[in-house]
Amino acid sequence: MKRAGIVSSLGLLLALASFTPVHAGPGHDHGDGPAAPTANGPQRQPDGSVFLPKPAQRQLGVRTLVSEEAELPRSVELNGMVLMDPNAGGKVQPINAGRIEPGPRGLPQPGQAVRKGEVLAFVLSSSAPIERSNQSAQLAELRAAKALADKRVARLKELADTVPRKEIEAVESEAASLAERIAAIGSGLGTREALLAPVSGVIASAHVVAGQVVDARELLFEIVDPGRLRIEALTFEPALAANVGSATLAVGDQRVPLTFVGAARSLREQALPLGFRAQGAALASLAVGQPVRVFVQTKQKVKGISVPVASLMKNPANQTVVWVKTAPERFEPRTVTTEPLDGINVAVTNGLKPGDRVVTRGATLINQVR
Repeated sequence: MKRAGIVSSLGLLLALASFTPVHAGPGHDHGDGPAAPTANGPQRQPDGSVFLPKPAQRQLGVRTLVSEEAELPRSVELNGMVLMDPNAGGKVQPINAGRIEPGPRGLPQPGQAVRKGEVLAFVLSSSAPIERSNQSAQLAELRAAKALADKRVARLKELADTVPRKEIEAVESEAASLAERIAAIGSGLGTREALLAPVSGVIASAHVVAGQVVDARELLFEIVDPGRLRIEALTFEPALAANVGSATLAVGDQRVPLTFVGAARSLREQALPLGFRAQGAALASLAVGQPVRVFVQTKQKVKGISVPVASLMKNPANQTVVWVKTAPERFEPRTVTTEPLDGINVAVTNGLKPGDRVVTRGATLINQVR
């Protein structure tokens, strides 16, 4: 009995011990306290520079470019618009009013490629009831006259030995003339006007459905060549037309050269239109009527350093800055003054020195380091 009491007391002590809190040993605490900052990670220095270790640079994809000073053309940024090239595009309009009927391939849709001379649709000509009745009556009279002329030709041919040849030929000519008039009027009653593609290209816009009634000269289709477009820019300085050296158009991260065609001789909304011609595969992403930015390089020169537009950042004071690599793991912001160049690059006229390593890729991530 005494031994059983001792065993029960030990069991009770072990049960109570299982409810006591257990503490982890030193160095094994898993609390929710904030992690201690490490001195080896990216961080902003008190002077505004950024410490960025080499592993972090590779992870962020940082790239730099050695700046070089050069004589750059002074450029002007203008607002432009994409227009249809009159030599590489066209419009499809019916000559007569009527009802739309699909072509051999059905009605074309925007974005569909077509070839020059391809039938896009038909227009079944419509006319007033009184006009159709008059044409039908005239057709009936001509058919009756044609029947009489044919009979006269048959009788005269039977009397060919006694009737002069010229009379027979006159009656035959009258019968042939009546046949042609009947064919002309008959085709006019049920004629269909074929709408043909004036050029090869892509359908830019379509404004028809099957069975639609359209008027004469109504715009039904527009066809453009995506590789040949016309760019029109407006300038409020007419003297710029005589100072155009070259021009470019920024399409995404690509630069499309423009050919200056000429300037208009009349103002539009107090601005002078400048015409440019663009060619290239990069134009496939543009649409007719889309606003674009045109960079006109004048014949004047300015001394500066060309850097990509992606290098330009804003500091807390809303100043334009670029990041310069001054040490293997140190980057400093430089306040700069810029001028437009070609849409992809800008000309830095103040704030950089030749030989500075300017960050061209990853500048946005460096600018966010705190």
